[in-house]
Amino acid sequence: MTIAYFDTIAGISGDMTLGAFLHAGVPLEFLQKELAKLSVGGYSISTRIVERNAITAQTVDVTIDGEGDSAKPHSHEHHTDGHNHRTHDHPHPSRSLTDILALIDHSTLPPRVRERAAKIFTVIGQAEAKIHSTTLDKIHFHEVGAVDSIVDIVGACICLEYFGIDAVYSSPVKLGSGGFIHTQHGTMPIPTPATLEILQGYPTILTDIPFELTTPTGAGILKALSSGTLSMEALTVKAIGYGCGTREIPRVPNLLRIFIANLEASYDKDELVSIETNIDNMNPEIFPFVIEQLISNGAHDAYMIPVVMKKGRPGILLSALVNRGKIDSVLKVIFAETTTLGVRIQSIERRKLQRSSKVVKTSFGEIRVKVLGVDGAERLSPEFEECKRVALEKNMPLLDVYKQIEAELS
Repeated sequence: MTIAYFDTIAGISGDMTLGAFLHAGVPLEFLQKELAKLSVGGYSISTRIVERNAITAQTVDVTIDGEGDSAKPHSHEHHTDGHNHRTHDHPHPSRSLTDILALIDHSTLPPRVRERAAKIFTVIGQAEAKIHSTTLDKIHFHEVGAVDSIVDIVGACICLEYFGIDAVYSSPVKLGSGGFIHTQHGTMPIPTPATLEILQGYPTILTDIPFELTTPTGAGILKALSSGTLSMEALTVKAIGYGCGTREIPRVPNLLRIFIANLEASYDKDELVSIETNIDNMNPEIFPFVIEQLISNGAHDAYMIPVVMKKGRPGILLSALVNRGKIDSVLKVIFAETTTLGVRIQSIERRKLQRSSKVVKTSFGEIRVKVLGVDGAERLSPEFEECKRVALEKNMPLLDVYKQIEAELS
């Protein structure tokens, strides 16, 4: 599996990401050609090779027509990529999330590029909506909706596609603290509310560097696309790229490093959260409904285990396995539908076989089956809903349908 590993030496921003990918081998002409598939104009892209602590890196400048140099060394950009100092002489018109998603969807970019870019913008939009106590459809992007930020986000997804990246991982994300940045919303503390909201639940490191190391754009790229951090995995590195901002940061080189590598594993890895609670005072007839609600509200799995609690009372251990982004919706179900007063939340790492699906021909006609990757080989397994459909159509026992399809697949 081909992966991109983001080593956030001094955080991450949108243009640092583009710079690292170009430094790793993405041709600038290819990036420009693909970006032309968006109905966005009035800008140009240029690159420069610079040194940070004797390490060669690449910086990317997006110049908006009529605004001159987009990388002024000692001024602040309006919030998205502050420590890289993009500036604009004129404010950009705001764009709604719907506008941006339509722009991406109506382009002729490859499907995976469109999907990834839309996911990044949605993650950033959800954070902004929560910060401003509004709904997603009412959010208008001022900074992230600007041309250069669209170039950063869509450009990053184009670069991922150029390398054929199947999964993204990162180091814990570095955050600055103790300083302030000027934005279109006024003066903001570092890290900014948007960056913190986006990275909620993602591994981070809070430094005492008073600059905006990680921006909302950079945070959105990782939160939307990353499967988490790596630990002791075997990698075969194929390309390395360094992207940088223009500021010299004391004590640390202002760099983002990206590895393009093969992950030597037959399984996928992600980071989930286990939510548990003990209940001993609830009508047991309600539990099946609770499980259904947990699954429908984003839990990967939910189950009950009989336990003996204090004072010898029989009780139930209710557990749900969720992505961090779904914690709030799952907690809402637990507190609304059960009698619990509190829950335990633990971070866990999950390893799973690589999975996909495909349609195969069987004696029952075309059937969709699961495809599991095991040590480089494929293992096919029937889908329950497909077997159920066949059993009802053929008036056969479900077990017999399973057995016949499994025999044909083997």
